[in-house]
Amino acid sequence: MIQKKTNAQLFDLSGRVAVITGAAGQLGPEYADCLSEAGADVVISDIAASKNRSEEITSDIKKKYGTNPKSITMDLFEKESIEQAAKEILDSYGKVDILINNAAYNPITKETQAAFENYNLDAWKKILDVDLTGVFLTCQVFGKIMLEQQYGVITNIGSVYGMVGADQRIYGESGLNSAAAYAAAKGGVINLTRYLAAYWQGKNIRVNSISPGGVYNPGVQNEEFLNNYMYKTMLGRMAAPSDLRGAMLFLCSDASDFVTGSNLVVDAGWTSW
Repeated sequence: MIQKKTNAQLFDLSGRVAVITGAAGQLGPEYADCLSEAGADVVISDIAASKNRSEEITSDIKKKYGTNPKSITMDLFEKESIEQAAKEILDSYGKVDILINNAAYNPITKETQAAFENYNLDAWKKILDVDLTGVFLTCQVFGKIMLEQQYGVITNIGSVYGMVGADQRIYGESGLNSAAAYAAAKGGVINLTRYLAAYWQGKNIRVNSISPGGVYNPGVQNEEFLNNYMYKTMLGRMAAPSDLRGAMLFLCSDASDFVTGSNLVVDAGWTSW
């Protein structure tokens, strides 16, 4: 018989260990803060170039919440790097309860902003290597750990651009666009999520995804794009990183014990018109 929990118990992550990839980026620190506030010990993982930022986030969390966070280098291009990171995490904590596949690579460069007809193959491969193959590899490595411990929660980060075609009109005369590789990768992440949820059914491993809409990034998005994008949302604005906290905490906690194989869309109605 399933024991009924209080609301506080449903969202309590005390004693849980949560690994966050790409944790030094725009959204990673928000996820780390959210789960730490709920009591989790978070592992801030990112590439070597982000080591200082990762350590800063780790230090801030420890001071703020008194939990036991850890920063670690993990290169999603290399399975050996992921395996080594997993070993270090197990040596420190003895388990991995939660994996958040947040890392993404979608730079604004001449190659990634090229017209589809002239899109560079190397640029295509690099985006897919991080945004899709990286998720595949981390799910492989940490999925084995979760199978052995007979428990785990994986939350992958998709995108509305993995669900619907990008409306290129919102980019106006900026010369920018949404890269085809990013759309292909995020669509793959969403369906890989469903595949793994079904594959690990009965193993006490839940796998879900969150598909955010556009997140406001000061200094990167121009006024024309912002106005065009906000016009297409039902709430009339872009997301702030904090708008994703509730969805993340829900999927990583016992509040979503009966949820797996789902894609939780957080887009202010962008995909519901």
